[in-house]
Parts: sequence; C-alpha cells; structure tokens
Amino acid sequence: MQSEATMSDQDEEPVLSVRNLRTVFRTDRENIYAVDGVSFDVHEGETVGIVGESGSGKSVTARSIMGLIKSPGEIQSGSSIKFNGEELTEYTEKQYQHVRGSGIGMVFQDPQKSMNPVYTVGNQIKEALRVNRGLRGKEATEEAIRLLEDVAIPDASRRLNEYPHEFSGGMRQRAVIAMMLACDPEFLICDEPTTALDVTIQAQILDLLKDLQEERGLSILFITHDMGVIAEIADRVNVMYAGQIIESAPVEELFANPKHPYTRGLLGAIPGQQAQGERLQTIEGDVPTPNEPASYCRFAPRCPKAFEECDAVAPTHVAVNESGNHSAACLLYPEEMPVTKRIEYHSSQSDGKAVETESDTA
Repeated sequence: MQSEATMSDQDEEPVLSVRNLRTVFRTDRENIYAVDGVSFDVHEGETVGIVGESGSGKSVTARSIMGLIKSPGEIQSGSSIKFNGEELTEYTEKQYQHVRGSGIGMVFQDPQKSMNPVYTVGNQIKEALRVNRGLRGKEATEEAIRLLEDVAIPDASRRLNEYPHEFSGGMRQRAVIAMMLACDPEFLICDEPTTALDVTIQAQILDLLKDLQEERGLSILFITHDMGVIAEIADRVNVMYAGQIIESAPVEELFANPKHPYTRGLLGAIPGQQAQGERLQTIEGDVPTPNEPASYCRFAPRCPKAFEECDAVAPTHVAVNESGNHSAACLLYPEEMPVTKRIEYHSSQSDGKAVETESDTA
C-alpha cells in the first residue's frame, strides 16, 4: 500500500540518493525544521524537479546536498545523501571540496552574485579549468572559448575578455553554466536558474540545459517555484511544502492527475488553466515556519479538504496509482479505505517517525 516517498521507478543505481534528510537550524528561540524527512533519487541522464512556494525548503535541500549548511544549521544524524554510492554526510570539508564542481555543480538563481565583478569572464572560467582539470595557458583559453560556444554565446573569443557587467542577464547565466561545465560535473543542481530572466530568455536557458544534458549525459536536480518551468524541464516532480515532500510523480502523471490538495492549488494558480471568465485561483495564507517535528498535516490550515484529524495526525506517503510511481502524503488516501482505517494507517506510520525524530534530537 505504501510507496517510498519519492523513489524513481527505474531499477539502476541512482547517481544521487537522498534518504530521510533533515536539516535543522537551531536558534535561541526555536528550532527550524527547514528540511524534514526528505527522500528522493536522481538517475543518470534524468531531470528531477523540486517545486514549491518560497520558504518550502527547496534551496536548503540543495545546499544540504552540496555540504553548504553552516551554523546554526546542521544536518541531523540519520540523514543520508549518497552520490555514486558514497555517503556524503560523512565527508570532511576537505573531502567535500573535491565533490563540489568536479562531481556536483550548482547554478544559482542570480548569476550576478555567482561571478566576481572584478575579473573577466574568461579569467573565471580558466580558473575553474585550472583547479578542476589542470589546464593552463593556451590550452585553458581554447577550452574556455569552446565552453562559451557550447552555451551558445556568440563571438566567444571576444566575450572571453569582457566583465560580467558587460553581459546581459541571460548571457551571464550562460557564462555561469559554462563555469560549471569547466569543472566537468556529472550532476548539476539548478536552484531557480531562470527566475530572474524574462520568458524568452528563460526558454532559451531551458533548451540549453536539455541540449547539454543530452550531449554530456548530465543528471539534473532542478529547483523552482514555477510549475510551467517544471512541465518543460523535468522527468519526475517532487512537490515540497514546509520542509517535506508531499507528492511525487512522473511529470506527465502529476499534471494530468494531481492528488494532493496543495499540488492542485499550485496547478490551479497557473494563468491560462481556468475557463474563460473564471478568476485565477489562489492558495490563501502562507507557508508556515516548521518549528517542531511534524505531528500533523502542515498544509491543513490552508487546505480546502482538511478535516479534524488533519490537525492531529502527520500524513505519510501512500501510492495513489496502480503502478506505484505516484505517491502523496495526505489523509485523503488510500481512497479505497474508509476514513477511520486511513487515520489508523497514517497514525501507525507517523508514530514510528516520531520515535525516530525524538532519538535524533536527544
């Protein structure tokens, strides 16, 4: 009956496997459970999306994978992040430095902040080539030009000597991607890489990423709040809310048959999805700050389908289609069970999670 929250239906060993990831920020006033029990896989050549509103924990998930969580944040014991079978949570900072760039590259939302304004674009790409691939001099220059050409920057040899401020927003993002490719990664995390771009440039960047993925066999974790972007780029989607993944499915299945009320709300808020004359749907309220382990449905205060038990039972993932590759964490499922049986089922699962949470924070 139950489905692993976000397991891919592929059989081969995943490039990235995240299990029960919990990242907590401890402050003087409270603990913030920014990522709370997240699990998913990304396979070779696959693009997996994480989508949700601001504050849902998407970027903290990415930074956790990259080993970039600093005090007062910490990844709790019991969390697992495996890259090519290696457990990254056990790595020292020095070991992690070898993984960043050459193993896992990351493209951030604002390309202006990803580049040093006092160095030319060429210098920054050549520095990445020197550190990660040992290239210098003419060889590094030629490779830097080729990388700019790979990301469709015209007149690459001339643009190599320009500074980031001389590039448009779309060109800067292409240059940042070229810097990542200089490290020759096999896995790319894209954290809202198209948010600051207009729609036309956004489409060009998405096409570029798809072309690079096909040419280089890249695996991609793509993070965004934009369901339209997810539809365009992802093979599989994980919907995130208040630190948890609440629905997971292949992209076509998710858009055709959304199950969680939150996912339905996100899709209903996309312009153009309404019948002529209908108002754009909204989800009332804001994403809560998860300041305690989940002992109830965090979406319940905003959910149009909520009932009394949603405030007392933490939902667990269950399969919501016959193939088992679509799961949702919601007390509305399994649909074939009467309500009392559904509550008993979710309660028995969440009780085990509560014990685990207490042991981790002891």
